[in-house]
Amino acid sequence: MEAITTEQESLSIRRRLKASREKVFAAWTDPELLVKWWAVSAEFTPSVAEVDLRPQGKYRLGMLAPDGNNLIVIGVFKEVDIPSKLIYTWRWEHDSSEVPDTLVTVEFIAHGKETEIHLTHEQFLDKETSEQHGEGWIGCINQLEVLLAN
Repeated sequence: MEAITTEQESLSIRRRLKASREKVFAAWTDPELLVKWWAVSAEFTPSVAEVDLRPQGKYRLGMLAPDGNNLIVIGVFKEVDIPSKLIYTWRWEHDSSEVPDTLVTVEFIAHGKETEIHLTHEQFLDKETSEQHGEGWIGCINQLEVLLAN
């Protein structure tokens, strides 16, 4: 089950994964697991995962593109509710200071032996950026699904 909606300033994705909420949450937050899946496709390689999992803790996640470009996102955790919810800011490390942070909320909802991820990414400047991030998130969640299946 997957549902994605994009609007001018936000996107929302719902996906059910075949793993416990604790396992999915750990994969989303543990640097040792993040470097195994955090990339938009199999052609990209996870390159860095640094996570200080606490309110006001910082994170830094990267993926190496096929062209050699290292795409790195940084942010600060606003809310950490283990294993049910994360809220954090999002900014591409290479963006200028004039590009405002966006906000990511991820809820991990238990359904027996499965977990529904409800991801909301908001405060984009335009619909095109929202749609691009939606495609990126779908790719990343696909990679997470592969990791969890193994």
